[in-house]
Amino acid sequence: MPLHYPFSAVVGSDDMALALLLNAVSPSVGGVLIRGEKGTAKSTMVRALAGILPQIEVVAGDRFSSAPSDRGTDTPDGPIPHDAPTEHRPVRLVELPIGATEDRIAGSLHLEKALSEGVTAFEPGLLARAHRGLLYVDEVNLLHDHVVDQLLDAAAMGRVTVERDGVSVEHAARFVLIGTMNPEEGELRPQLLDRFGLTVEVSAPREAALRAEVIRRRVAFDSDPESFSATFAADELALRERIVAARERVSGIELTDWALTKIATVCAGFDVDGMRADIVTARTAAAHAAWEGRTRITRADIRVAARMALPHRRRRAPFDAPGLDEDLLDSLLGDDDEPDPRDDGPASDSRGENDKNDDDNNTSDSTTGRQAPQSGASAEDTGDAGDTESDAGEDGPGSESSNDTDTATDADAGTGTGDPQQGAGDAGENGRPGGAATEPGTVTAASDPYRTRLLTVAGTGHGVSGRRSRAITTTGRRTGSTGFTGSDVHLPATIRAAASHQAARGRESGRDGGRLLLSARDLRSAVREGREANLVLFCVDASGSMAARTRMEQVKTAILSLLLDAYRRRDKVGLVTFRGSGAQVALPPTSSVDVAAARLAELPAGGRTPLAEGLLTAAELLRVERVRDPQRRPLVVVVTDGRATHGPDALARSRAAAAGLASHGVASVVVDCESGRFRMGLASELATHLGADHIPLGEVTAEGLTHTVRTHTAPDRRTTALTEGEVA
Repeated sequence: MPLHYPFSAVVGSDDMALALLLNAVSPSVGGVLIRGEKGTAKSTMVRALAGILPQIEVVAGDRFSSAPSDRGTDTPDGPIPHDAPTEHRPVRLVELPIGATEDRIAGSLHLEKALSEGVTAFEPGLLARAHRGLLYVDEVNLLHDHVVDQLLDAAAMGRVTVERDGVSVEHAARFVLIGTMNPEEGELRPQLLDRFGLTVEVSAPREAALRAEVIRRRVAFDSDPESFSATFAADELALRERIVAARERVSGIELTDWALTKIATVCAGFDVDGMRADIVTARTAAAHAAWEGRTRITRADIRVAARMALPHRRRRAPFDAPGLDEDLLDSLLGDDDEPDPRDDGPASDSRGENDKNDDDNNTSDSTTGRQAPQSGASAEDTGDAGDTESDAGEDGPGSESSNDTDTATDADAGTGTGDPQQGAGDAGENGRPGGAATEPGTVTAASDPYRTRLLTVAGTGHGVSGRRSRAITTTGRRTGSTGFTGSDVHLPATIRAAASHQAARGRESGRDGGRLLLSARDLRSAVREGREANLVLFCVDASGSMAARTRMEQVKTAILSLLLDAYRRRDKVGLVTFRGSGAQVALPPTSSVDVAAARLAELPAGGRTPLAEGLLTAAELLRVERVRDPQRRPLVVVVTDGRATHGPDALARSRAAAAGLASHGVASVVVDCESGRFRMGLASELATHLGADHIPLGEVTAEGLTHTVRTHTAPDRRTTALTEGEVA
């Protein structure tokens, strides 16, 4: 068995280490979600945690890790004898693969026994294996929502109920759930975030000395794992003994009225939803007090607990990252501790106060006395620790000589026709469509997002499960059967497949107890139709004709609203912008709509309109992405007024680029930003060449669509059906 990097050898990462240790002391805390950039020792430290946990006593040979106190109770394998022997073994760290299916997680029918012996037997899943241990999910934000729900329900209830494939069983599943994620790859939904007890943020160190120490230790471990681990053996043992002592102490921690009031005050002050935050904070504060050797909860314990239990539960605007205002936290806590005649230890020393203290009475023990705030040593790719996000999202060409061209002139150049409505002085500055133009390169902020209409890709896809377009997925309603895929047995179809072979297999009436004679080739899996996630690629016109303050605000608000919709539907998103003399990929396809929202907020406007270049850039990006992820169907959302003003034959080239994109069968939508009484209808013509749905900017909202439909006496049913996704 390969050696894991020692827990106590990881440099810094204090909050992450403390959150893991507090869950080891008191699993009722509810697990931990670790958020951070790549190469920050997230996986390294989680895998190392199992090495410092005390061994557990289990019933010998039991597949469900039953404790000695469980003797005499029932398991799916039958009752446990009262005199069943026991044994000691290390705590298991069970890793959940991203592609794990529901039956692999919760368990299912034992197919081999069903086919060979004709009996119904239960095959335990990963949750049974993780009982009384650790369940680790790397990149938890990339799991399907229903899988995450299943994990969190089991973690909260401590039991798993399986009702599938003719099996109905229930068994214990108490484990510490640990999830890691890179926020750049997408966020968890708030309701899923709330189910994790604690959350911590980690980042790579920026100090050269700390980075050098990370490299030094990593190289030493890779060169001689045994010798390196032996160097930290004493520190590992000290941590294990401290965990044992804290576990014995935690049940006796006194939760006084003063502590309860402080916890309630803090949670109410941060306006968190529900009562889970209060309960988790209380449990975490008790675990921290036990870890520090105290018998009563102090202000320092509550502060540490709040810093980890509240950031992901506070009410926040869409696309806001989890976080906590520590000045507000200190204000809510005050500076008083409950008077206590028993002086049972310094209340100010805290592993979680690494922004204030650097002493010896905290979890620096887990790093052999080294304090390295927010650092880490990665077992996978330490060399990536300092990597930062791609600069693909920098502003588009803002220094082009054409950018100082007047807005109205830009509009005229590619069409041969002026548009008075788009002129710089056409409207007032305060809220009128196409209000006063801004200087080229000016950044306009979006307003609050709203609920949008549903945009879908026509037809039936085969992409990953999501909430947008129709597709054959692993979840959803059963529509048919196919050859056996290894899971999701379709029993009626299996029986039908076996029925015609019963005589050939020697089954006779009245014999074999009427049992159906099955063969492996009879097995069928269900075909299910649900919804898939798509790649929503925004192609945004940021030229001078869009630069009027009110219009750009409306455009950004619409895109922000569509981004929020993509987040809820689990889509990947990308952003292409065009202005001046060219187009750029502001954001390559990603699952992180938060990054897309940040790129949108920084988007300036001004200059000519290279519409053809924007469409060609989008087409090339889709070509590359199709190679990387061929099952994910794209939906291109072109946000423009349809003008094309850069280069010779700008309008004709843009129409040719649109036709080329349409020839590849790419589903698209044109959001028409043109407004006012005098309209040229160029965006509508662009939609025709793209084979796209045409949606005026005001109808992006669900309410705007409803109003438009109601005001038309004979709406086009075909267009409405395509827009709403009701296709064959």
